[in-house]
This record gives sequence, C-alpha cells and structure tokens, in this order.
Amino acid sequence: MSATIIFFVILAYFSVLIVIARLTSRQTNDNTFFDGNRESPWFLVAFGMIGSGISAVSLVSIPGNVGNNNLYYFQFILGTIAGYVFIAFILTPLFHQLKLVSIYTYLKIRFGNITYKTGSIFFLVSQSFGAALRLLLSVKILQYAFFDTLHIPYYVTISVVLLLIWLYTNKSGIKTIVWTDALQSLFLILVILISIFTIKKSLGFSISELTSTIIHHRYAKLFDWNIQSGSNFYKQFISGLLITIALVGLDQSMMQKTLTVKKMKDARKNVFVFSFFIAFAQTLFLGLGILIYVYAEKNGINLPTENGKFINTDSVYPLLTLNYFGQIGAIAFLIGVIASTFASVDSCIAALTTAFSYDFMDIENQAHVKKNKIKNSVLLGVNVVMFVIVMAFWNSQGAIINTIFKIAGYTYGPLLGLYMIGLFSKIKLKETFVPFACIGAALLTYLLNEYFIEAFNFDFGFMNILVNALLTMLFLAIIKERK
Repeated sequence: MSATIIFFVILAYFSVLIVIARLTSRQTNDNTFFDGNRESPWFLVAFGMIGSGISAVSLVSIPGNVGNNNLYYFQFILGTIAGYVFIAFILTPLFHQLKLVSIYTYLKIRFGNITYKTGSIFFLVSQSFGAALRLLLSVKILQYAFFDTLHIPYYVTISVVLLLIWLYTNKSGIKTIVWTDALQSLFLILVILISIFTIKKSLGFSISELTSTIIHHRYAKLFDWNIQSGSNFYKQFISGLLITIALVGLDQSMMQKTLTVKKMKDARKNVFVFSFFIAFAQTLFLGLGILIYVYAEKNGINLPTENGKFINTDSVYPLLTLNYFGQIGAIAFLIGVIASTFASVDSCIAALTTAFSYDFMDIENQAHVKKNKIKNSVLLGVNVVMFVIVMAFWNSQGAIINTIFKIAGYTYGPLLGLYMIGLFSKIKLKETFVPFACIGAALLTYLLNEYFIEAFNFDFGFMNILVNALLTMLFLAIIKERK
C-alpha cells in the first residue's frame, strides 16, 4: 500500500473523529469530561463498548491463538455471559443508585478512605498496563504494516497516536468517546466481515462450504476437559465469569460509559445488549481464526513453528491481510487497527484520568479554574505513563491477550475480593492492614501458581484471578474489626 493512501485513510478517519468531537463538545460543563452530563443513549453506549471491549489485541490475538489453542476461547466467552448478568443485576443498580463518577468511591462508602485509595491504586496499575499493552500491539501492527516502509521510528508512531487521541477527547472526554466508539465499533465489525468474505472468495467457497470448513476443521474443538490444562473448561468458564466482573464491572473505563446513561433500567439494558454484541463479535473472531489457517494451508504459506506450536500467533492475521488479501483487505485492516486502537485506548485514558482526578486530586470539590488545571495535568501525566510502558514492553513477543489476562489476574483479583466482601458481608476492616492484605494475596497467588506448575504440572491459567480473590477475602476476614 502506498504512503499516499495510508496518509489519506488516516487523515479521513481522524477528520471524522474531530467533527464528532466538535459536535459533542457543545453545552459542556466541568463534569462533562467525566460523566457525559449523564445523557448518553443506552443503545449507542452498548454498541460503542464493542470497540472498548475488543481492541486491537482481540482483533489479532483471538484469531491467531486458534492455531495453538483451537476454539477453547469460546469457553471463556460463555463465562463472560454469566459475568454480564452479575454486572447487570448487582453492580449497575448499585453504582447508578449512588450516582458515582469514580466507581471506587463505593469502597470509601463501605469501608473507608484507606480501602478506597487501595482499590483505586490497583485499578490504576491494572489499567495502565492493560491499556499500554493494547496500544503496544496496535502500534506494532501499524509500524510493521505501514510506517517502517516510511522510515518513521516507532516512538514517533506511539507519540502521534496518543496525540491524536488527546486532540479529540481532551475537552468533552467521555461524552465524545461514547459517540466516536460507536463509529469505531461499526468499522471493527466491518473489517472482520470483509476479511471473512475475502477468504471465502479467494478459496472459492460458498457460504455452506465456508461454514462446513469451520465446523469440521481439526482446530474446531470447543471444550477442553483436561484438568491439568490451562484451557480446561472449568478454568476458562470461571475465569470468563470473574474476569468479566473484574475487567468490566469493576473497571472504571467500562462502567464509566454505563453510568453516563440517565435511567438505571436503560443502563441495565445497555449491559445486556453489549454482552450480546461482544459475544457475537468474539465468536466471529474465532471463526476467522480457523479461516486464516485454512487460507495459509491452501496457499502453501509457511508459518514459523517451534516444538509443534506456532510462533508469535499475533502476527498471523496481519501477515495474511497485508500481503495476500489485496489492497481493499489491507485498507480495511488499517481502518480496523486504528478503530480498535482509538476505541479501547481513549476509554482507558479517560478512565485513568477520572479515577486519579476523583480519587486522589479531590477534583469534585475544586473551583472551576482549578478543575480544568487538574484534569489537563492528570490527562498529560496519563499519556506520559502510556508512552513509557509501551516503550518498556516494545520487544515482548507472544499472544499479548494472554499477557493482559495474566496481569489482570494479579491486579484485579484484590479488587474483586474487596468488592465481594463489601457486597456480601457486613464486616468492617482494620483499614491500616488492607493494602498489605491485597498485595500479599497477589504475591502469594504468583508463588502458588509457580509451585503448582513445578510440583504437579498444574497451571492456574486465567484462574489465578479466582485464587487471588479468595486469598484477598481470606486475608480481609483475618483483619476484620472485632466487636
């Protein structure tokens, strides 16, 4: 693809986002950046959350991972559906009734200030790494596919992406993001459909032949019953349930959009509809995953392997799209990467800015001029942190989606434990010890997982979030106040 085409695609795409930002920035006030004036249409929020929930990581990692892990990710998807039911009936009504902006304020109401700050810090660490790793993969794809040929250094690409996101979100924040993410979600779904039909046309398949190929392929294994495997059904399902509760229900970037919906019943509908959208999109990714390996086999494309496993599966989909799917496929992929990057990272940056501003800078009680200064300073700081983390992880390899979920198990586990104790018990805590309980649970989870792998060849896999949450709850029970 020529540099001219790349430039005009990016320019056209970004121009649309700027127009939307200008339109949504009218009638703003001090809180618009954080709560969108609580007037977002629920259906628009639900559809827009596809982009936030998928990101470029899912775009390439889920299809690529099929080569080594079959369709076992579907077990995880089933667990996520159960997680969304919990979010819709437990967390959404609670947060909406309390009219929270930062959802971690609940911990202050329930336990006190130290627990509140501890929960927020765990989110800030989790989201910083999660968002940065998503951005990392996106920039790697853009760099490999387009900007290396223009001799643009990768640190310039990272800076430009962050600058573009800042330009269309810095004024209206979450209000703009609700609308831009809806557009970006649409582009993301279209990219997947274009890729599927490109493969269908290239291989000369009919719709029925395409479906039959997916269903009967050797990778089309949905369930893994091997209890020692990291992709065992029970591990994946329970992990999907808990990770969804933690990474969506207890995640500021996801719930912040839901809380911009005015009525609670509409906010609940938003969660249900979004769960359908995200499950459908991820299932499409799995089907695409089989098709890209079928395409490689049929066309004699050798993919590097080691010990019977494909190496760097995140590169398979970009490799085929950019070199074999023609110019339309390459342009669609470019738009998909940009859409998924902006849709996931902009929400994360807004959430990090919101959480730090409310939880540590007390922005809610500041004067108008100081509010803007705080918001702008925190927003700048968040962007700098994103840049530093991406640079630090630039040489990492493998399926980044697995890395994100593993990190989330250690960082969101304590959050999950705190909220479960808060929601389903009446105990009070000796708050001085809460940070030690949360950090200790995360460290012990890591050590236990290493021990079980070495001693029993048993990998917790994504289940480390369950172990972490249970240990956190145990430690919190130990430090409860005695009557």
